[in-house]
Amino acid sequence: ASTTGMGKEFMRQFASQPQAMAVTSAVVFLFGLVPGLPVMPFALLSAGIGTLAWFAFREERRGMVEESGPEEAEQAPEAPEAGSAEEVEQLLSIDILELEVGYGLIPLVDEEQGGDLLERIRSIRKQFAQEMGIIVPPLHVRDNLQMNPGQYSILIKGIDVASGEMMMGHLLAMNPGDASADIEGVPTTEPAFGLPAVWITEDMKEKAQMAGYTVVDPSTVIATHLAEVIRSNADELLGRQEVQRLLDALAKTQPKAVEEATGLLSLGIIQKVLQQLVRERVSIRDLLTIVETLADYGPMTKDPEILTEYVRQKLGRAIVKPLLGPDSSLSVMLIDPALEEQIQRSVQQTEHGSFLTLDPATAQRIVKAVQKEAETMTSSGRQPVVLCSPAVRRHFKKIIERFAPQVVVLSHSEIPGNVRLEAAATIK
Repeated sequence: ASTTGMGKEFMRQFASQPQAMAVTSAVVFLFGLVPGLPVMPFALLSAGIGTLAWFAFREERRGMVEESGPEEAEQAPEAPEAGSAEEVEQLLSIDILELEVGYGLIPLVDEEQGGDLLERIRSIRKQFAQEMGIIVPPLHVRDNLQMNPGQYSILIKGIDVASGEMMMGHLLAMNPGDASADIEGVPTTEPAFGLPAVWITEDMKEKAQMAGYTVVDPSTVIATHLAEVIRSNADELLGRQEVQRLLDALAKTQPKAVEEATGLLSLGIIQKVLQQLVRERVSIRDLLTIVETLADYGPMTKDPEILTEYVRQKLGRAIVKPLLGPDSSLSVMLIDPALEEQIQRSVQQTEHGSFLTLDPATAQRIVKAVQKEAETMTSSGRQPVVLCSPAVRRHFKKIIERFAPQVVVLSHSEIPGNVRLEAAATIK
């Protein structure tokens, strides 16, 4: 298979193992010492093979010197000049996901000092792959001497999106709501969910747990905050390259489905559909169903929002299952028919898609009504869920997503037939 001549290739491969040639030379010379065999021919053959082995050893040592680095090489390669093209290109690259820590938190990320934060980060990436079906990009951890010793910051594409401050040597105690007594410590706020908490010393851990507090160490606090930031911004981490990797992995087992979908829709449209699903915390692990649905409805429309609604209907069972109660029932907030009709009348269709033109005062009243009913459901231990028609669902979600992101908005078409619905409230 080589492009060179057979003679040259034979000699190259023959000389690639000088140790074997040296052993062969010694064996041939021993043959010449055997009584009855001619000494001179074997001696000449041994000398020839030994000479080839010597040249091969010399070439091997010369190659090792050339690869050893600037200390041993005769002439070191020139470093790129300051401001050269190579150096400028390195400055242009941005890490998608970063974690900056103050010098006081370095023991948490240094595995040689017993830090387990890096292992927790690896577990987070595995968790998102299993639960959400997305590949979280590698996290770049670095220390920042300009930060406070116990401070950390989470960056997405170079922009600080979340931060917090730890007290090393302390534990974070959080009251889940049913703690029997107050405990002494430094008051603070849990960074991931904004809950009131207290920094306590390690010797108070058992007392706090007996009082009903949830006690966690700084590594767990940072890992939980990081996981929540990734979950809230997962759509930004799902770029075209990541989508292509997911499609390539699916194409190994389902090539026809991927071929048909990518033939009808561009990679950008598929990316937007997946981003909208992830933005509402819908798992895209069942990528085959998503791709097949896009292939079915791709000839009808190229609007990513409409395609997302079709995909949601196919994934209805997977979307609803985490929201069900122990008796397979689903408590929902209904929308007043008059309000639903008003929202539908406010939708304007254009060549670039549909837009909601609801006046701000009405939108604000809707948000307040949803927040009021959502607080009632949350206080009773139920997930706040709004049920509406498929035509209104995505527009209603856009109205409330900034002010009530925890509220799930479902359409009638997404509810499986075996789910029993319970009307908890009506939004008017």
